[in-house]
Amino acid sequence: MSGRLLHVGSAVVDYVYRIDALPAPGTEKTASSYAQVAGGGFNMMVAASRTGMKAAFGGQLGSGPNGDFLRAAFAAEDIATLTPPSSVMDSGNCVAMISGDAERTFVSWPGAESMLNLDMMASVRVAPGDWVFASGYTLSYPGSRDALADWIEALPAEIPFVFDPTPVISDIPRAILDRVLARTSWLSCNTAEAVQIAGAGDVEAIAAGLLSNHCPSADGVIIRAGAKGCFVRLADGSRQAVPSFKVAAVDTNGAGDTHIGAFVSALSRGVPPFEAASYANAAAALSVTRHGGSSAPTDQEIQTFLSHDDRMTTVHGRE
Repeated sequence: MSGRLLHVGSAVVDYVYRIDALPAPGTEKTASSYAQVAGGGFNMMVAASRTGMKAAFGGQLGSGPNGDFLRAAFAAEDIATLTPPSSVMDSGNCVAMISGDAERTFVSWPGAESMLNLDMMASVRVAPGDWVFASGYTLSYPGSRDALADWIEALPAEIPFVFDPTPVISDIPRAILDRVLARTSWLSCNTAEAVQIAGAGDVEAIAAGLLSNHCPSADGVIIRAGAKGCFVRLADGSRQAVPSFKVAAVDTNGAGDTHIGAFVSALSRGVPPFEAASYANAAAALSVTRHGGSSAPTDQEIQTFLSHDDRMTTVHGRE
């Protein structure tokens, strides 16, 4: 039986512009398309929800038009919001520029999601069977990091906690990062983030170092490597490089979020970790063939994709 995903991270409104290439400094580009979509933690929750895991949001949403937009997006995906809207500010936003090679560049503006305290989170109550997820974004904000770290440390020992440090890892104070890593049950990060935590080396040594030196209570770590798939190491020392799949990518925005959401969803159903990683690779591969950050496939779409067993290196699918 799948448990519930409690996401205690952040959600923002993405303003997505498609361009052929990034403009040179001092010049201008005209986008070929534009879209306003829910982003941030929303993408990960959608991936979990569409693959069979009930999701709920325990972060903070704003009281203005961005917050209203996000609440509507959550409702459309049957994702509950557990905290009241901020009374003082709107949700933040992120400008995402998607270039012709499917790469993406971001500029973000934090809003209500960057402000958390323990009183706000009093309504976020865990229950047996729940899984909790947080990302580095909420831990990077001065107005939310301390409360969230305190809340994570107070989680019951039997509740699995999944952590993604995200590209803003350098903005997280090391003391906060160490506290969160020490409580992490599953760490999912890309290669650059793994190196920043554990130091340089080959992927096997990095994964081993993450477990032994930084995540001592973790069941395992998963290092995402985009077109190369991912590498999984478990606390018992077993490890496996899990290859990706051949696809023609059009938009890599949200691929990492999709990977994590599908991985957690599979784990919550009792799928073994290496198999769950392959399932997550398939979900991410399908997501990059579609436009938009919340382009996660359903469980049925992933199962159909896997039944063809067309496993190869992706054409382009960074996570």
